Amino acid sequence: MTLIQTLADRWAGISRPFLVAGARQLTFADLLAAEAADLSQVRSGDVVALIGDFDAGSIATLLRLIDLGTTVVPLTVETRAEHDYFFETAHVDVVVEGGSVHRRSAPARHPLLEDLRARGHAGLVLFSTGTTGRPKAILHDMTLFLQRFETPRPTQKTLNFLLFDHIGGLNTLLHTLFNRGSVVAPPARTVEAVLATCAEHGVEVLPTTPTFLRMMLMSGAVPSRVPASLKLITYGTERMDQPTLDELCRLLPGVDFRQTFGMSELGIVRAKSEARDSLFMKIGGEGVETRIVNGVLQIRSATRMLGYLNAPSPFDAEGWYDSKDMVEARDGFLRVVGRTSDVINVGGLKFMASEVERAALEHPGVALVRAFARQNPITGQHVEMTVQPQPGEAGQALDRAALTQWLKTRLQPHMVPRRLHLEAVAVGHRFKRA
Repeated sequence: MTLIQTLADRWAGISRPFLVAGARQLTFADLLAAEAADLSQVRSGDVVALIGDFDAGSIATLLRLIDLGTTVVPLTVETRAEHDYFFETAHVDVVVEGGSVHRRSAPARHPLLEDLRARGHAGLVLFSTGTTGRPKAILHDMTLFLQRFETPRPTQKTLNFLLFDHIGGLNTLLHTLFNRGSVVAPPARTVEAVLATCAEHGVEVLPTTPTFLRMMLMSGAVPSRVPASLKLITYGTERMDQPTLDELCRLLPGVDFRQTFGMSELGIVRAKSEARDSLFMKIGGEGVETRIVNGVLQIRSATRMLGYLNAPSPFDAEGWYDSKDMVEARDGFLRVVGRTSDVINVGGLKFMASEVERAALEHPGVALVRAFARQNPITGQHVEMTVQPQPGEAGQALDRAALTQWLKTRLQPHMVPRRLHLEAVAVGHRFKRA
């Protein structure tokens, strides 16, 4: 049975909207009737770059491409500057954008893609968002990827904040489709637009990033503009800091906060927060195993990627993946304290950049921070930090000397930044610190 037929059976007789976008409210039947791209020149086994967003046309085209047995590469207009790199790296045969469909000259074949074609399975290529090196092309078998959605689960009216090319955004879309829920697409991913959309449509679940939640606090919109309909905020894709979570929990006592955990290489891994105000969580789910080696989390997943199209496999001989996440364990729960790349070594004394950042974020005049190491001829490394002041009076009162003194009262001497850069902290299009 095709994916579209499976979903059509689940939605049979249900007239409530699946997709809400502005004034448009579309049922699943409306979605199937939406004008998708003309795929007559697309063949089974093709690698197809689909440039779009969570609109009816893009979603309808996505479902049809899966049923055609293609390998889909979802992309957004925000990454257009890198599209040529993505096309070459993913061995793209066809590019689809809106009503435009065009074939590219036949690229060289990759063994992993050939194996997928031989099995007759659709595929999915996602690109990593690491801050070092070029993005890696992550290939999934779509048949395995979709299996996690077969078990029915409760769903609520959810805002689709995470982007079309992000595993979290696709997870929200597919979870809602398979479980007959409603997904709301915001007109823009700004604090004002997101909160206004939540209020207008009675959104119950907001999946987002820690950086965006910090931006909500900076805007002054919390709690006055957060609608009563909002019952759950999930956060992931990067490490959350405790000061931000504490402030959100204080200002929004009626909202539950849950941490998510996932990597494009592994698919979505189920996580259960210890409490709404805790950064400790349990990680697992069907077909997922975890272990800690030298303080670093390793994961083995039955729904892992097939491999990279432009890099060696990151799995060991037993299938374990080194997440590079350093964790603290307590009573069966784990807390991510930072990445292995975030370890700073000053004169042989090692600590995490996140420890410095947490102290800075407790200052009322600080909005966003990023601590990092610089080479030092005497101590090997020293700490520097980019600090974005709060808007308004609190930020205007912030100066380097006062903040340095603040940090000295909260950090050990070797952890105090040698230099503070008072400027905006770079935030990428996915609302993660760059």
